[in-house]
Amino acid sequence: MKKFNIRKDTIKHYSILLLGVAILAFGLFNVHSQSNITEGGVLGMILLLKHWTGISPGITGICLDSLCYFIGFKLLGKEFLKNALIASVGFSFFYNIFEHIGFVIPDLSSIPLLAAIVGGLFVGVGVGLVVRMGGASGGDDALALIIAQLSGCNISKAYFATDFVVLLLSLSYIPVQKIFYSLITVTLSSYIIGRIHKDNKKDNKEVATC
Repeated sequence: MKKFNIRKDTIKHYSILLLGVAILAFGLFNVHSQSNITEGGVLGMILLLKHWTGISPGITGICLDSLCYFIGFKLLGKEFLKNALIASVGFSFFYNIFEHIGFVIPDLSSIPLLAAIVGGLFVGVGVGLVVRMGGASGGDDALALIIAQLSGCNISKAYFATDFVVLLLSLSYIPVQKIFYSLITVTLSSYIIGRIHKDNKKDNKEVATC
């Protein structure tokens, strides 16, 4: 019976993890890519470096993500790394599926405020579920978890801090209006991620005291 329960918990764990990356991939493809919502964090830094140095995102992306995963592994352990690798592979898998299907949400680029809110909801719920299960879908998530671990602040503040700094630097080549809508997205997504992560910590504490 105990072995069955462990297997059931494992299936539930990875099902929620993959549901999170599926929601994230759906939102990034159907909302962000259509509406050109600018990103903060590691992805925003990759685009920033591409603009000012000409270095391919394919190079900087691998380097920054690998560095974040390595530090995350050192601080958070091998379970984090396993969850992060599964989430990353799952994200690529689902994103490719959605690319094959094509857009199923109307283009919201003409309504940037709505695009920012809808995009923030998808990212917040998707990433929130991933970090709730102890994983990361990319360098952004790993970096936020590292900052939260080292500083002791909650994860929503860690996410917002990294996004805000990169978006601020991105003003050097991106119009203020586009940055403004991106700030709405990252503010909303950071809040949702923090709530989902906080609820998980509260649930674990309640289970531990039972």
